[in-house]
Amino acid sequence: MSKMEVKTSLLDNMIGVGDMVLLEPLAEESFIKNLRKRFDHNEIYTYIGSVVISINPYRALPIYTPDKVEEYRNRNFYELSPHIYALADEAYRSLRDQDKDQCILITGESGAGKTEASKLVMSYVAAVCGKGAEVNQVKEQLLQSNPVLEAFGNAKTVRNDNSSRFGKYMDVEFDFKGDPLGGVISNYLLEKSRVVKQPRGERNFHIFYQLLSGASEDMLKKLKLERDFSKYNYLSLDSATVTGVDDAVCFRTVKNAMQIVGFMDNETQSVLELVGAVLKLGNIEFKPESRVNEVDESRVKDKNELKEICELLGIEQSVLERAFSFRTVEAKQEKVSTTLNVAQAYYARDALAKNLYSRLFTWLVNRINESIKAQTKKRKKVMGVLDIYGFEIFEENSFEQFIINYCNEKLQQIFIELTLKEEQEEYIREDIEWTHIEYFNNSVICDLIENNTNGIMAMLDEECLRPGTVTDSTFLEKLNQICADHQHFESRMSKSSKFLNDHSLPHNCFRIQHYAGKVLYHVDGFVDKNNDLLYRDLSQAMWKANHSLIKSLFPDGNPAKINLKRPPTAGSQFKASVATLMKNLQTKNPNYIRCIKPNDQKASHIFTDSLVCHQVRYLGLMENVRVRRAGYAFRQPYDACLERYKMLCKQTWPHWRGQARDGVEVLLKDLQIPEDEYSYGRSKIFIRNPRTLFSLEEQRKRRLHGLATLIQKIYRGWKTRTHFLLMKSSQVTVAAWYRRYAQQTKYKKTKSSAIMVQSFIRGWKARKILRDLKYQKRCKEAVTTIGAYWHGTQVRREYRKFFRAHAGKRIYAFTIQRIMQKYFLELKNKMPSMSPCDKTWPARPYLFLDSTHRELRRIFHLWTCKKYRGQFTDQKKAIYEEKLEASEIFKDKKALYPSSVSQPFQGDYLEINKNPRYQKLNSLVEEKIIFADIVNKINRANGKGAQRIFLLTKSKFMLADQKSGQQIKSSVPLAELTSVSMSTQSDGFFALRVKEGTTAAAKGDFLLNSERIIEIITKLHRAGLDLTKEKIQIEITDEFLVQFKQDKVCVKFIQNGPKNGTMASCKRKNNRLLEVTVPSP
Repeated sequence: MSKMEVKTSLLDNMIGVGDMVLLEPLAEESFIKNLRKRFDHNEIYTYIGSVVISINPYRALPIYTPDKVEEYRNRNFYELSPHIYALADEAYRSLRDQDKDQCILITGESGAGKTEASKLVMSYVAAVCGKGAEVNQVKEQLLQSNPVLEAFGNAKTVRNDNSSRFGKYMDVEFDFKGDPLGGVISNYLLEKSRVVKQPRGERNFHIFYQLLSGASEDMLKKLKLERDFSKYNYLSLDSATVTGVDDAVCFRTVKNAMQIVGFMDNETQSVLELVGAVLKLGNIEFKPESRVNEVDESRVKDKNELKEICELLGIEQSVLERAFSFRTVEAKQEKVSTTLNVAQAYYARDALAKNLYSRLFTWLVNRINESIKAQTKKRKKVMGVLDIYGFEIFEENSFEQFIINYCNEKLQQIFIELTLKEEQEEYIREDIEWTHIEYFNNSVICDLIENNTNGIMAMLDEECLRPGTVTDSTFLEKLNQICADHQHFESRMSKSSKFLNDHSLPHNCFRIQHYAGKVLYHVDGFVDKNNDLLYRDLSQAMWKANHSLIKSLFPDGNPAKINLKRPPTAGSQFKASVATLMKNLQTKNPNYIRCIKPNDQKASHIFTDSLVCHQVRYLGLMENVRVRRAGYAFRQPYDACLERYKMLCKQTWPHWRGQARDGVEVLLKDLQIPEDEYSYGRSKIFIRNPRTLFSLEEQRKRRLHGLATLIQKIYRGWKTRTHFLLMKSSQVTVAAWYRRYAQQTKYKKTKSSAIMVQSFIRGWKARKILRDLKYQKRCKEAVTTIGAYWHGTQVRREYRKFFRAHAGKRIYAFTIQRIMQKYFLELKNKMPSMSPCDKTWPARPYLFLDSTHRELRRIFHLWTCKKYRGQFTDQKKAIYEEKLEASEIFKDKKALYPSSVSQPFQGDYLEINKNPRYQKLNSLVEEKIIFADIVNKINRANGKGAQRIFLLTKSKFMLADQKSGQQIKSSVPLAELTSVSMSTQSDGFFALRVKEGTTAAAKGDFLLNSERIIEIITKLHRAGLDLTKEKIQIEITDEFLVQFKQDKVCVKFIQNGPKNGTMASCKRKNNRLLEVTVPSP
């Protein structure tokens, strides 16, 4: 057991009483009340000793998760709260560790959850047993056999939407390690009468509806079927669908399950052909035809149906048609052929349909057994799971209810016997004195039904076999003669006079007092259903079929193997099957699950006391409790008992050093419990009265509160001391850090002061040196100035004569030079800004500088443009190139263009790469996205727009769903784009035309609306030019045509006044015209 795992008990946090053996006081009212209380708190499982009571919640509960499987794995049965997993784990561990063959008996009425319980048991065993490829395959085949058998053997009834209409017993075989090797399935009494007739509000078997709903059109055509349920007489229409069930999905599940189990494709096809043939048999109708001897003979009305059935089954039409019209009776060497009237023909048709489906179901079970049987001949351990119909009491009970209730009588008998045997074995094993237990022994009822000489089933067989006129009334008369004195048999026509005036007992009925209560049986149909006769002509016709599966289902039709002996009756076959089942169960260790239906509405949270009480009675649950607690109500191993109650005694708390039994003896003696309230076994303590156990629990609860208080006190003291020591340690640490901080601060201030003094001294020295250097510099400049003046005077004296000779030219040149210098200096100070858009330039000062002035202006403009271009990045350069291209396309053509000039082109307005909402959409686009924005896609039908995400890459554009942001609706390569059309006005509508004959052209052209139409068309034009080296044709006009699938629609733009709004609107005028109203500017 892991450290995190806490060992608990059935008694911990118990809602109501988890084990009915501990119920006090024990009465039917308190029993029902306890079940209701637990059901209201979602506790659907309750124990009676080792028996599990399961109440159908009619909803999914979170108690079957993998964590729950692990929680109950390898745990003691009473260690956790009641659960079906506890019983499954106990059975599996007994089989694996103790080498005991197990059987799990699941009983209850229809709708109580028997089938789901068997699935839970199988799924738990599959989860906890070994792993491996081969083992997993065996487990998968065992689990997948369920959907197949449910489809062919289950049906919707008024009580249950998935009612098993057959009994199923599965033996799962394990090796010595506990790994599954395979299994064997036995089926009992399929309700084949349902094939031809269903009570009101019920359905036929699931497979018929699943086939018609889920099969493909091609398969239905091969099977010569139609999808409409109303076409088939064997299918009831008032409840053809089941709420919450998709028959088409179920059909796919069944086909997949058949494949996993091991059915070949041709076998599956053959099975479905037989199912289709059964459906079509119900559509065959007969009409009377008079013969010469005035004897009516039946004839098939519509031979087309008969022809299709014969084609499906591979039978000659004339052979089957004759079998529906004539019957051949053989006696020794003689053959007599008689005609069938219409009623007999309908009987023969229904008998064939029932036999065909019943034999198909038996073949399915045998075929599944071939696939799942163990492949080794070594000794195997076996766990059997019995899912069989519970006790049935309807308003009208017939032959089916009679044999079902007989089976339940036998199961009750073996339950009592095995429970008493288990109790007695445990008492002997624990060396406890065995006391005789009084209980109702239902063997007298079993004898009434199954006695070989004067039992009801024997008399029914005798009546079916005797010559002469045999009816249900003659059978009832025979019962009245032989069973009249039996205490559990009642009939109004019997020799016993006490029932003569009992008006609750009709004349055509008899009543049996079963262990679960009295049941009234109508004898109508007993003889026919027991005979279960199929005319030999029909079986021989089936044997002659070319269909391999049909031929194998009717070996009795082989003329070479004709057996003139009458086949065994349905009752005798079922009696033999039950006897074999009982013999099988007696060799195994039994485990019981009793299923209860809480209400008739199949609704959650509803608990009907009267209905539950009725089931408690006929399941014999009160009898189970009395048998279980007749002696000692509770038993527990010594170590578990000591572990649970040791805190009640000072000598055993907290640890007992000796043997567990000695500790329990000391504990009970210290608590002064009377000695007649308990007994010591070899490994367990036995407690007689539940009150003693509850007294121990109450004392334990009080003691636990005291221990909890003590633990809280010790914990609080430890927590306070720990907090104080932590605070003290923190204070020392804080003080140390503060002292360090104070010294660091003082050191920094001292260092700062020293640096400041040093800086002032250095500054004073530097200023002194600077003054000396400045003085020396001024002296040098003064000497230089004086020398320059002196040299100038000397030069002027020397060259004065030359100056006078060329004075005019020199003065002119000097003047011009000075004017030019002044011009350039003034131009330097008055230069305009460096913006290429700035057209200003200083005024011309002199006329003779006009050409120079213009040339300098031109050079300056070129230079500023070059400087401005030098600042551009590659991205900005591309933007201006796009702006230039937009100007070439739209300038003076589109009214919306001037307002777009100042707006920079961004491209990805949705930030596809960054936005997590469009993560999946970004992964679908392989190329870099050039443009992404929301546009409106115009609907041709009404002119309204639907928002779409417009994506443009180097090779294509795409439209994606705006709501989900994850699905691409359309994708069009740019090579398939022929032209773009738009209006001259200030709207955002544009049409993208696609080449005819391409994949994208199937849906037609795209009419879109966007506020960024200038940027979209510009980028689209550039991308198309880069890809195809050809320009996309751009048409700017106020009226153009758009192709929508097969139709061309005219889009016309009309300018209207501002009173109609500021946005352009699109309206559908007729099938060929969409009118766009654009507000005036």
